Amino acid sequence: MGKTYSILVADRNRHVRDYLKRELAAEGYLVRLAKTGREVLHWAFHDDPLDLVIIDPNLSDERDLKVFEKILDRVPQLPVIVHGFSADFNPPPVADSEVSFVEKRGGSIEELKRTVFEMLHPSSAVP
Repeated sequence: MGKTYSILVADRNRHVRDYLKRELAAEGYLVRLAKTGREVLHWAFHDDPLDLVIIDPNLSDERDLKVFEKILDRVPQLPVIVHGFSADFNPPPVADSEVSFVEKRGGSIEELKRTVFEMLHPSSAVP
């Protein structure tokens, strides 16, 4: 049996968090949830490492860039998917990091799942 990947889903909306957790858990991922930038940083720096972070760029207590800067400063190899509205996102100015953007819209879950798979399995073909 292969590795179980650990993903953090951070979104200000509880319904979005729960929906993404259900969808990603059904794909076999271990999913943790965060609703604030502080919780994102807690999990990103936790002893049990994450394999990927999916983050809403408008968390309630942290500016999105500060969360990015803190994560990428301490865990630069951690892939991040920004899941938000295109008008809300300015990419972080860090060229060495792996940051992707998936726009929130109806039906975006398949694109999000594909991006998660591609980031966790960069040498594999898309299923």
